[in-house]
Amino acid sequence: MKKIAIIFLFVACGSFLAGQDMRQNYNRSIFSDQKANRIGDAVTILVIETSSASNDSKTETSRASDISLASSGKTGSTSLLDVGASVGTGNSFKGAGLSETKGSVRAKISARVDSLFANGDLWISGNRTISINGEDQIVSISGIVRPSDIQADNSVYSYSISDAVIVFKGKGMTNDNQSPGWLTKLFHWIF
Repeated sequence: MKKIAIIFLFVACGSFLAGQDMRQNYNRSIFSDQKANRIGDAVTILVIETSSASNDSKTETSRASDISLASSGKTGSTSLLDVGASVGTGNSFKGAGLSETKGSVRAKISARVDSLFANGDLWISGNRTISINGEDQIVSISGIVRPSDIQADNSVYSYSISDAVIVFKGKGMTNDNQSPGWLTKLFHWIF
């Protein structure tokens, strides 16, 4: 009876002191870096975006036409009717245009893995809100990342994210003052 009680005591205590399930970490190596590869894992995104576009166009066309008719006649010392006509048309057009756009964004933002694709790619998304004196700056990012693009320090560059959507928005007094009022918007809509 004593042996059965001791065995029962060990089984009861063993259920409370259950060891770690090694199947949880089957894909993690103690010899490699801990990179994001499961749903809920965090990854740091280094947003480094630079864009530059330039377009210069020049057009010049010209067209001219001229029709003239002249006639004169003389018989002896008498002058006959002198007729002259002239018609001329002209058309000229010159056009020029220049468009140039430049932009640069640098930020560091954390995101989490939201879902996994069958090929092992990760769908990540994250956002950050920074509030200073009632002004909010909101940075949002989402896209698909290949595990091989994740660096050893668990970071990924924004240009390595496919289908990336990077949004910078502002809310507050400064943003409100930079946009036109509702009456101006109404007139632009009507006219």
